[in-house]
Amino acid sequence: MFDKFRVWQAAAPKKMQNRLVAKGVKNALRKIGLLVSAGLICTAAHAAEDSLTNRQGDITPLCGSKPMIVGVSDGYGGNTWRKTGLAEVKDELSHCKNVKRIIYSNANGDPQKANSDINSMVAQGVNVLIMLPDFGAVQLPAMRAAMKAGVEVVPYSAQIAGVPGRDYVVNVVGDSKQIGILWADWLGANVKRGNVVFMGGSPGAAPSQNFMDGLRGGLKKYPNLKLLNEQFVVTNWNPVDAQKAAAGLIAQYPQINAIVTDYGVTALAAAKAFEQAHLSVPAIVTIASDNELNCHYLSARKAGTAFPYYTLDGTTTYVRFAVRHGVAAYQGTTDNESPAVLPSAYADSAKGLDPKCDPSVPPDADLSSALPPEKLKAVFEQ
Repeated sequence: MFDKFRVWQAAAPKKMQNRLVAKGVKNALRKIGLLVSAGLICTAAHAAEDSLTNRQGDITPLCGSKPMIVGVSDGYGGNTWRKTGLAEVKDELSHCKNVKRIIYSNANGDPQKANSDINSMVAQGVNVLIMLPDFGAVQLPAMRAAMKAGVEVVPYSAQIAGVPGRDYVVNVVGDSKQIGILWADWLGANVKRGNVVFMGGSPGAAPSQNFMDGLRGGLKKYPNLKLLNEQFVVTNWNPVDAQKAAAGLIAQYPQINAIVTDYGVTALAAAKAFEQAHLSVPAIVTIASDNELNCHYLSARKAGTAFPYYTLDGTTTYVRFAVRHGVAAYQGTTDNESPAVLPSAYADSAKGLDPKCDPSVPPDADLSSALPPEKLKAVFEQ
């Protein structure tokens, strides 16, 4: 299928990271699905302080006057989500006339190359470095060295260990616990009563646990909704594993009224499992949907088999917050936006909010991007 996966290794315990390194980081990362995407490696923050993906700030007052070179370091480039994110960077920086050059690197899943790419960008004179920390703490020494060399480093989409101001400027991530609360509120208002199941990613994945903690806490306000599983259901963020897991849930529980997932791909797999079992699809609640899931939902509605659906999106825009923080740090201007970000509702069947569907673009396309239509179309034509 497509490779819009997510990494949780950046937030993994130190002992686990050391074991991964000992086994060979690259192979271990691939084996357990530790790929970043969709901006879903999140941290907790107060909702009142969060930045919102559908309320983007204005970079113009932050641009300053010093000429600058901006680097973008990607650990696993190539899929549509990543290409869209790079286009978002270029679009955001187009408002700063003092940007002299944008340098892009793709480590293709190799942590050693990722660190080498950072060192190379420092040697090429970048002033601001925007990066996806796909390999977690393994990248901290290179990041710290870049900061010491005067480069303003801003990791985004994955929470990473380290010290702000020493290892990076700020870490731009999604507020996973608050997202879980938003899910619970939607379920309380629209499903109202019944059984809920949460499907996460790889075993022990920190972001999945954060999402589930937020959901569990939010559901305390709704005593008629019962969370059936104490631990999140493992899917490895893989459609095959997710569909098998959903089939197991169908066999285990006679009544499931809602399935919550932390990735659109697993949400689609769960819906398909119910359809293949000739059962009505329960309410589907998720984050980071894509073109395939949204087209599937709209097709089901047209066929008269629509399921209640709620998704939070806009994750390709997380990088814009990172760009503004990096530019402000280098130029000495002030960006008051919180590095904790909340995605916005992209589809809400209860409110008649339909997602976009375009059969002419890739199945993993994220149409919630902040790019102008012509620039988003150009991404899909690459």
